[in-house]
Amino acid sequence: MELAAGFSFQPIPPIENPETSAAPAAGEAAASFEPAADPLGRLAGLAGRWTGEGFNVIWRPHDTPQGPLVGDHFLELNRTMEQLDFTKIPGNIPNRGLLQGDINLHGLTYLQQISDANVVDAQGNNKGQHLEPGLWVVVPKTRHPREPETVARLASIPHGTTILAQGTAQTSPGPPDIPPVSIRPFPPLAPSEEHDLAEQDVNSDSPFRTPRHPRRHGITQRMVNNPNSFLTQPPPPIVPGPAAVPHPPPVATTTTLQVSTHDRSLPGGGAANIAFLKGTDEPNAVASLVTATFWLQTFQGASHPQRLQYSQLVLLDFHGFSWPHVTVATLRKLG
Repeated sequence: MELAAGFSFQPIPPIENPETSAAPAAGEAAASFEPAADPLGRLAGLAGRWTGEGFNVIWRPHDTPQGPLVGDHFLELNRTMEQLDFTKIPGNIPNRGLLQGDINLHGLTYLQQISDANVVDAQGNNKGQHLEPGLWVVVPKTRHPREPETVARLASIPHGTTILAQGTAQTSPGPPDIPPVSIRPFPPLAPSEEHDLAEQDVNSDSPFRTPRHPRRHGITQRMVNNPNSFLTQPPPPIVPGPAAVPHPPPVATTTTLQVSTHDRSLPGGGAANIAFLKGTDEPNAVASLVTATFWLQTFQGASHPQRLQYSQLVLLDFHGFSWPHVTVATLRKLG
């Protein structure tokens, strides 16, 4: 997504004295704000082009239901190739206040393109799987509502869903601590009642899964059990596939961006779905929750982040269950 030459936000009339997060409130930890000169704060390291590999897991509805948890679902597993471009938005993005003073937002546009690493079309191109234009913005500390500085991601998905996920950004020494994530479906009101289904066994031959033989496509049982293991342990190679990447140097610092469409501590956020997804009496497949964590990593001896890893969880609700859709990737900065 390229901005027109010379475009920049220039609000009319300009905000003369915007409220900012320039200093912590009394008793507030200094780490809760970004003192850097760049108004993007901890988002500044995103700018540029990132490419790499990932892993995608999605349960989707099957259109010939044969009863609860039998034939009403289909599991897709994909090794992926990705390009993610971020462009800084020049100028101040004005937000006029009524219950408090005006604020300026600052942000970046992005365009995410994901293709299946194992499937090629007649022209020799990897088949496109996902396209997502969006924005990341930093929101200064506010008095109404009384919230610290936050970051937000605004995304549009071509299947008919838009999301606004808001959360926090913080920087810490060393590499990221990446927890496991499960793909087991569960009743929406009982997340502890997870179900193991036959399609999760990569050694089985299931008509309700693609690929039917995951190991032939560089997908292991470990990755299905915990997609985040793709980020913490080297995945098996894809042949033919992207060239091997040399082992990177140690990570000096990690900036963690953690956002959710339903953060209990924040009044904003949410997901919207087209009528087909929402259905009438029950949904075809509605996105009820989106959470995502991005880890911007700066290697020892470097001045800017050179590796970006992320893990995203979308809960798709259909047939009385919440079905986890997990996408992960490890990307490297170009240039």
